[in-house]
Amino acid sequence: MNSHQRLMRSETGRILAERVSIRLGRGKAAFEAVSDVSFSVAPGEFVCLLGPSGCGKSTLLGALAGHIDIAGGRLDVDGMAVSGPHPERGIVFQHHTLFPWKSARDNVAFGPKMRGVGKEQRRREAQRMLDLVGLNGFADRYPAQLSGGMQQRVEIARVLVNQPRLLLMDEPFGALDALTRLKMQELLLAIWEQFRKTILFVTHDIDEALLLADRIIVMKAQPGRIHEEITVPFPRPRSTDIVASPEFSRLKRHCLELLHEDRGTDTLPRLTPLGLGRAV
Repeated sequence: MNSHQRLMRSETGRILAERVSIRLGRGKAAFEAVSDVSFSVAPGEFVCLLGPSGCGKSTLLGALAGHIDIAGGRLDVDGMAVSGPHPERGIVFQHHTLFPWKSARDNVAFGPKMRGVGKEQRRREAQRMLDLVGLNGFADRYPAQLSGGMQQRVEIARVLVNQPRLLLMDEPFGALDALTRLKMQELLLAIWEQFRKTILFVTHDIDEALLLADRIIVMKAQPGRIHEEITVPFPRPRSTDIVASPEFSRLKRHCLELLHEDRGTDTLPRLTPLGLGRAV
């Protein structure tokens, strides 16, 4: 990658949210899901939204993806108001959204196909992304022939092939077993180190947030709002070895205390030695 490409990479993917409010539902059933939320994310930064169920994490992600309208405030990406979905804002969900009738390669190539990229070029781009996520040799497999972790790798490749400015991830590893989840976290760190795309990552898992993020935005519920922002001090490149450090334990306890202060919800994270927690 030349210096011009690095510069372009570092200048895109900026998020600005100013006093954002989001209402869900209609009529008497409507409620305020997010209230007066303000934060910013720098280009290339990895930020986690951490909080219990019902605190508006996924709702905020949906608004940034362009699938949910805000009721008030300002929500911009690179200085432009979010007004609908766009391929430069890629999103990865907890459960894959792959086309079951298409092979892994054709699933990844679908975005370039919609952009008018020729068949041979889009197949090359798709194969390059599958190689990047460790699926060399699985390009001709269909989703039903892949494990859950492999399906999520294809999903990530399908988003990355569109070269998004911003990668939105809604608990993408939450449905995976503990060891697969750990491998996927390591893979995501490696991909982020290579491309430095801006990532906004939703999780219930304190350890996952501390392992991945530059900064954690802790949210509280009813309605969703920001509780505290935490800068994660661990240097990069980062490995799972940091979970054994005293500073990791201190920050983990602090995050747990913040979440326990939110008495408006019954859903709090369960901590495990490797931090591969689930909501209870």
